Amino acid sequence: MRDNTNKKALTWLNLAHLANDTYSGFLNPIMPFIAVKVGISMAVATMIMSIAQVFGSMFQPIFGFFADNMVKRAFIFWGLIFGSLFVPLATNAPNAIILTLFVILGNLGGSFFHPQALGFIARFSRENFVSNIGVFITFGTIGYSLGPVISALVTQHLGLDKIPYLSIVGIFLALAMFKCVPKISGTGVKIEHKYFKETFREILTNKYMLILIMVSIMKSLITNASVILLPFLWKSLGHSPTYIGVALFLFLLAGGFGSILSGRFEKAIGAKKIFYISMTLTLPIMALFVLTYKLHPIISVAIFGFMGFITMLAQPVMIVMAQRILPKYKSNVSGFINGFSWGVVAIFLTIIGFSAQTFGIAKVLLIVSFVPVVFAYFVKFLPQSEG
Repeated sequence: MRDNTNKKALTWLNLAHLANDTYSGFLNPIMPFIAVKVGISMAVATMIMSIAQVFGSMFQPIFGFFADNMVKRAFIFWGLIFGSLFVPLATNAPNAIILTLFVILGNLGGSFFHPQALGFIARFSRENFVSNIGVFITFGTIGYSLGPVISALVTQHLGLDKIPYLSIVGIFLALAMFKCVPKISGTGVKIEHKYFKETFREILTNKYMLILIMVSIMKSLITNASVILLPFLWKSLGHSPTYIGVALFLFLLAGGFGSILSGRFEKAIGAKKIFYISMTLTLPIMALFVLTYKLHPIISVAIFGFMGFITMLAQPVMIVMAQRILPKYKSNVSGFINGFSWGVVAIFLTIIGFSAQTFGIAKVLLIVSFVPVVFAYFVKFLPQSEG
């Protein structure tokens, strides 16, 4: 009976992740068109997205701390509500201030949702822990890849003002998930209570965790810079919202396949080699994209998709390794890997955006792709994966 309950919970958590990240992917392809509507530049739009990501990501470890010390499902419920409500509303913001507010609130939804959901996945997994984490991440990645296509199609054929109607789906699913995902107290898992400072000190003084956070930052750097800046590049070349949405869809969907295959690659070659591959191949792949995006747009999109696969290949292995290193803090370490690292990158996105506006998007993306190659050196200090 318990196995059926666990499977049901995992199913609904995966569906909720699909929906949550679908809304998270809404704004990237249509932000250039929102910027024109509101009257802001690419640099300012990038700054708004970076501010929102700081709020939506940097707080994940904090929410993860509370999630590890409570049995209520408040974070996964309200996280989906916030994301499904405020992200669509951002498309109809009348000015830059309201746009920033809505995007921040929408990103906070993801910050609520992810740490507790990842902790729940770990606790409801009796077997195939790595596979369940991989499936969960894949559902989110598929959602994040569908979001750009959905928002682009609605924008091109119905208009930006129709996107808020899409909130209904997320709110309905949040209510269904809240009913179908049991409290942790029903699993018989004991949750250890720790003081806030002690918890964060233990995590941030662990050398392996610091390296994993660094690896996650490098992955987030490539993903964030690409999905935020490239829509502006494609729009400047005259491509439609649908073209931009499909390109992002392929990038993120390929990343989903990378997440699915992550466990198999780990068993075959080990986690450390996966990290090396994910961090070093992005530079030559980005160089190929830059060489082809003007004259061979279809080929360049295929190359872009392959970069998504390589980048996301490391994500499930990273989370599982972090949870194995500090198993007492499943939600908290997930917040650091899945959220804090994105927040660190978000702090630099404003600089990246202004640099791209000054020196060109393609040049800046090449420089950004070189950074993970340098930091790949530190991967050698990680422990070998347990398989």
